[in-house]
Amino acid sequence: MNIEFLQAAAASNMWSALFPEITLGLLALALLVLEILLPKKLHKDIPTIAIVGQLTLLVSLLFTFDAPSVGEITFNGMLHHTRDGQFMRVFSLLCSILVSLIATVSMAKQKVPRIEFYHLVLVVSAAMMLLAQSNHFVMLFVALETVTVGFYILVSYFRNNPLTLEAGLKYLIMGALSSGLLLFGIVLLYGVAGNPMLPDHTVSGMSFPELQKFLAANPNNFIASLGILFVLSGVAFKIGAFPFQIWIPDVYQGAPTPVTAFLAVASKGAGFAILLTLVTTTFAPYASLTVPVLTVMAGATLIFGNIAALTQHNVKRLIGLSGVSHAGFLLMGVVAAMTNPFALGAVYFYLFVYLLASFAVFGVMAHVAGENDADQELDHYTGLAKERPFLGLILAIGLGSLAGIPPLAGFIGKLFIFIAAFRAGLYPLLAIAIVGVVISIYYYFGWIKAAYFETWRAPLLEGETEDRPAHTAVQWPLGITLGALAVATVILGVYQGCLGEWFLNR
Repeated sequence: MNIEFLQAAAASNMWSALFPEITLGLLALALLVLEILLPKKLHKDIPTIAIVGQLTLLVSLLFTFDAPSVGEITFNGMLHHTRDGQFMRVFSLLCSILVSLIATVSMAKQKVPRIEFYHLVLVVSAAMMLLAQSNHFVMLFVALETVTVGFYILVSYFRNNPLTLEAGLKYLIMGALSSGLLLFGIVLLYGVAGNPMLPDHTVSGMSFPELQKFLAANPNNFIASLGILFVLSGVAFKIGAFPFQIWIPDVYQGAPTPVTAFLAVASKGAGFAILLTLVTTTFAPYASLTVPVLTVMAGATLIFGNIAALTQHNVKRLIGLSGVSHAGFLLMGVVAAMTNPFALGAVYFYLFVYLLASFAVFGVMAHVAGENDADQELDHYTGLAKERPFLGLILAIGLGSLAGIPPLAGFIGKLFIFIAAFRAGLYPLLAIAIVGVVISIYYYFGWIKAAYFETWRAPLLEGETEDRPAHTAVQWPLGITLGALAVATVILGVYQGCLGEWFLNR
């Protein structure tokens, strides 16, 4: 019997379906091998190899988007390969490429090992891909912890900076707490689903389809409800939703700028992908519990994120707290997705345009930042548009999109979310979100104002020097990338075309 089970399990191991993840893992190992084999003078070319390898994989992934494995459940039910999962693969890989490009600027200002940084980025990206395709709580937990452990190292990578070490410690403590909540919720669900006294009990209770069947047959079970709440709490830590966002300002400020971008976009995207999977399928029978909980969480996240960002002068803290408000918009879409399929596409479209705008802004931040990466103040952007017109333009487009100003893509993303919320009847949440947009315009345009308009500053006394760090010159690879992000943000704000159809027509 055991041999037959193992044979059946091995038969479902479709390794070709994991080609992108395996390729990233091999590329990550190859970087370390090259560091050992190549002479030291060639080590500077290894990051280029990492970026080119990822770009090649991205092209191949786009050409095989509708691969034969899409729609199949493999590895004995551990993974479910869907079109949304394919999109999250592209999303994670695109984030990894952009983080690697931004790191070429940030790492040049620091005396730290470089190759290991790119190695960790590749491993974390592969784990995010697996996380978005999880169909089993074991796979979810292992993939999520791989991502989290990788971020423990990445957040504190600039170890010579006290704020970076503080950020790493805080992220370690809060990450351990969130993992504990998630694991406790999984254990409760595993225990109650395996109870033979309840209808449709299952031997494992860890598979998403099996658990969904059990929950449908056992409505209003207290232990199951408690387990669901703990699992949602663990995921809420990862996406930075209220009241689990307390770690964000300090961690975002202390982490290296490329890692802050990775946390703000890729980690948030992977968290929302698994949250959508859970609430629209596995936990769907308990919608009477998840809908009010996530509705209150979305409203509180919108209010806190926008109000807290108003008083920030450090731009990394500002972008972190504004990211909390974006988590609120996305949570509103998640709630709407439980009753309206249109909202599912709206959430993924919002994530994509959020990627474009956020990385455009982070790319500018990397060029403005000095050696002390955590010290990035609004005052450092004074005169940016005059001294670096290209960076000023990219910053204005990125922040305008994040604020939801037409005709930029961020406006369309918010509009789709609002339409989905309106169709789902989430009128109070919609009102809070509209007020949140108005508030966000104030702090986003305060940043643009610092870059474009002259403000009075006290004259320097004799012997004093300008405390603003010198801007880094824009090299052509990252310059072309930032320009492409800005152009895509403008084009998607005017015309969504086949991309909009793919997201919204479900």
